[in-house]
Amino acid sequence: MDLTPLILSRIQFAFTITFHIIFPAFTIGLAAWLTFLEACGIVTGRPIYRRLSDFWLKIFAVAFGLGVVSGIVMAFQFGTNWSELSRRTGPIQGPLLGYESFTAFALEAAFFGVLMFGRERVPRSVYFLACLMVCLGTCLSSFWIMVNNSWMQVPNGFAQTPDGVFVPTDWSAIIVNRVVWVRFPHMVLAAFVTSAFCIAATGAWYMLRRHAVQEGRAMLTMALRLAAILVPVQIGFGHLVGDYVHDLQPAKFAAIEGRWHDEQPASEVLIAWPDERTESNRFQIAVPYLGSLIGSMSLSSKEVGLKSFRPEDRPPVLIPFLAFRVMVGCGLVMLAIAWLGSWLSLSDRIVGARILLWATFLSFPLGFVATITGWFTAEVGRQPWTVYGEIRTADAVTPFLTTPQVATSLAIFGSVYFLIFSFGVLYIYRLLKAGPIPTPDLGRQATNPKRPLSIPGAGTTTETAR
Repeated sequence: MDLTPLILSRIQFAFTITFHIIFPAFTIGLAAWLTFLEACGIVTGRPIYRRLSDFWLKIFAVAFGLGVVSGIVMAFQFGTNWSELSRRTGPIQGPLLGYESFTAFALEAAFFGVLMFGRERVPRSVYFLACLMVCLGTCLSSFWIMVNNSWMQVPNGFAQTPDGVFVPTDWSAIIVNRVVWVRFPHMVLAAFVTSAFCIAATGAWYMLRRHAVQEGRAMLTMALRLAAILVPVQIGFGHLVGDYVHDLQPAKFAAIEGRWHDEQPASEVLIAWPDERTESNRFQIAVPYLGSLIGSMSLSSKEVGLKSFRPEDRPPVLIPFLAFRVMVGCGLVMLAIAWLGSWLSLSDRIVGARILLWATFLSFPLGFVATITGWFTAEVGRQPWTVYGEIRTADAVTPFLTTPQVATSLAIFGSVYFLIFSFGVLYIYRLLKAGPIPTPDLGRQATNPKRPLSIPGAGTTTETAR
């Protein structure tokens, strides 16, 4: 493979987005988790929810900062590496990214300071509102990104000028359409599930170490029970995403299925190694009729194969084929752990189930792996198009880029990312290892900021001030 500016630009964008998506996939769910903990604390008055909230807030802050840093780099690449895409689709993509700033970033910027520094300075109801607004901001950010990406996947609501510029003609068709309203919940649920398993894994780790056992048990049981509900819903939305791909991106669907020939009825390829050179699958294990059932909810439907498309219009097969199966496999493993753990937690047998505790602890990467492989499936499967059916990736790259230029920027990005994120991940690990810090029951006092707070060994805040 020749390392052309196009190939290197694609590698660079794939590298940066793979790093970036780790942090939104974590912080979107953590923001919702913090809101949930604050609500539980207000309703029950139990101090454990305060301890858990203060603990996870520190981790949220670090991950949120890393996500912002990695996201800025991605925006620059639209101008440096993909200027032709920006020129032609700017009238649509520009406003969508602007809406993200006006809504999501505005909410996060307005309330993040309250979240970080307002615990003892505002009433508890106001602090809960700040948590809710930050949670809403993270979800809105995901919404606008998914609208933008979904338009690139299935473009509509536009017209082209004579010089090839895309101009919006129907914003409702761009923003409110079938594709957005299955992909957006699918992404948000992926973030919730990812965070739930990170929280459950942390709780299992504490129980195995016999450290912060009370908090660990609470994290483990609550997160697994949430995951037991969320994972099946996520799988359901995943099927709806597959429906739109089947109907609107048939070449991508055929690549995901590893289907080379038209079949009626179609089998489902469970395991194989697609070989694009011979246009066949090696080591194939398939189930008859299942492909038609998954694709069209019929046992006799005709399903299209890759040979029905011109070679230059086919996506790469190996990456979406394998990535999809890794994603599904991670989802099934998480479903099994969540259901088994939730069942054992009902009778409090989860405390002694060390095999399950170890399985839960080791499951923390599964949500991240599933999210990343899901994006690989969607984005690699979209090739050779940047805007599906309208702009080829080869036509979207910045003209006159040279291989040394892109190679240099890729090396710089890789070095900076490695340095920054190594320190960030190390710091998060140290926070997790230290665990929640015991705090007094400030539940009732926090609702009245004028009442002095009693801190053991330090007197009241009024006395300390004197």
